[in-house]
Amino acid sequence: IIAKPVLKEILSRLNFLLNVGLEYLTLNRSARTLSGGESQRIRLATQIGTQLAGCLYVLDEPSIGLHQSDNVKLIQSLKKLRDLNNTIIVVEHDRETIESSDYLVDLGPRAGEHGGEVMASGPTHKLLRNGSAESLTLDYLAQRKHVYEEKPRRTGIGHSLNLSGATGNNLTGVNLSIPLGTLTAITGVSGSGKSSLINETLVKYLMKKYFQSKVVPLPFESVEGLEHIDKVIEIDQAPIGRTPRSNPATYTGLFTYIRDLYAQLPESKMRGYAVGRFSFNVKSGRCEACEGDGLKKIEMNFLPDVHITCDVCNGKRYNRETLDVMYKGKSISDVLDMTVEEAFTFFEEMPRIRRKLKSLLEVGLGYVKIGQPATTLSGGEAQRVKLATELSKVSTGKTIYFLDEPTTGLHFDDVRALLDVLNKLVDKGNTVVIVEHNLDVIRAADWIVDLGPGGGEYGGSIVAVGTPADIMKHESSLTAEYLRRELNAFAS
Repeated sequence: IIAKPVLKEILSRLNFLLNVGLEYLTLNRSARTLSGGESQRIRLATQIGTQLAGCLYVLDEPSIGLHQSDNVKLIQSLKKLRDLNNTIIVVEHDRETIESSDYLVDLGPRAGEHGGEVMASGPTHKLLRNGSAESLTLDYLAQRKHVYEEKPRRTGIGHSLNLSGATGNNLTGVNLSIPLGTLTAITGVSGSGKSSLINETLVKYLMKKYFQSKVVPLPFESVEGLEHIDKVIEIDQAPIGRTPRSNPATYTGLFTYIRDLYAQLPESKMRGYAVGRFSFNVKSGRCEACEGDGLKKIEMNFLPDVHITCDVCNGKRYNRETLDVMYKGKSISDVLDMTVEEAFTFFEEMPRIRRKLKSLLEVGLGYVKIGQPATTLSGGEAQRVKLATELSKVSTGKTIYFLDEPTTGLHFDDVRALLDVLNKLVDKGNTVVIVEHNLDVIRAADWIVDLGPGGGEYGGSIVAVGTPADIMKHESSLTAEYLRRELNAFAS
């Protein structure tokens, strides 16, 4: 009698873990060894495994890090929760989640200042059937627009990067071969060993080899083919900075050129202002009340710190004397407050500045302000800022890029723009390796390495390799099953 209510709570939480495909996890597993998808689903289990009724749940992109097979289980669990008389609001880009919803609200038409309007709202099945002339999302859902258009696969430059005998975590002596000069997708269910193989083994070894990094890769036997690579770039979703002073302009190096420009103006020379005057890290030109942050931090002790706009400079970061220097009627603070799109037009006569801005535009960040604090950027935006930084550099044609789920938080139209950028890199002879679940990106890959067949102890092996057409022939691959469904839906 005493244990019955406790057992009920335990079983409800365990059932949710089972329903989202986490049956392979041990309950004493260390949290730091969990993949991103596993961690998110455990957090979801904490919240909705209680099976409360009459609640409003708001989920922000729950499909992040989930394989399509896991996503189907998640959708089924959310529907069960809805059937208990709960309301569930999901902010989402995933096609299957959107199509499974009862009601759809689409915002747009674009991002940033070009958005903020409701483009379509109503029962999902009606909107999918009837469409909306204004909704970009419905254009993609109804296949009027496509993320990926069929084209010939690249076969690479004739060389490959080979990793042998990887045994870290759940890997079972994996031998990996990546054709150089291709867009290669690493796929598999959550917990199948993708991160262990790529991020924890191969990338860490390459970082140690090329940059004398102190990180220790997971166990493996050998790596061959390094003579065909001269540069390694890992683009992850870690923040580009942890203070309001870090922003896209400083991270990409764009701000250096802007400060140089303002220091060369006649007004600056007349006043004796050097480049340092226009830095918010130097005392001479910045607002001393907020030390160039534009914000003041209020410590809340046991609660997260609160940032409020500086009441001296009103968020402009600089003192009045520095703001008196104008270029085309704009102070340096006004420039930092411009979106990438606005700045690209404003600096039309400055090729060095425009090159940096163009790379940000190409990765779909035209709506972001160039001085936007790094602390307010999402993981997906931070990753694209990093990608833009690399794009603005001169390519060697022998670089290998590693990206971990770059489509996180991206709309179909943004994914299309991202693929265009990645394909340009590969067309120059570079290699791009993506750990990804997005079926549009997987279809666009030249080469796929699929891990599995399951997660945890049921995974850790390569179950299929080849082009998307090759992968679809494998019966043991869960990715192949959903790839076939996607192509059949596309064909119909």
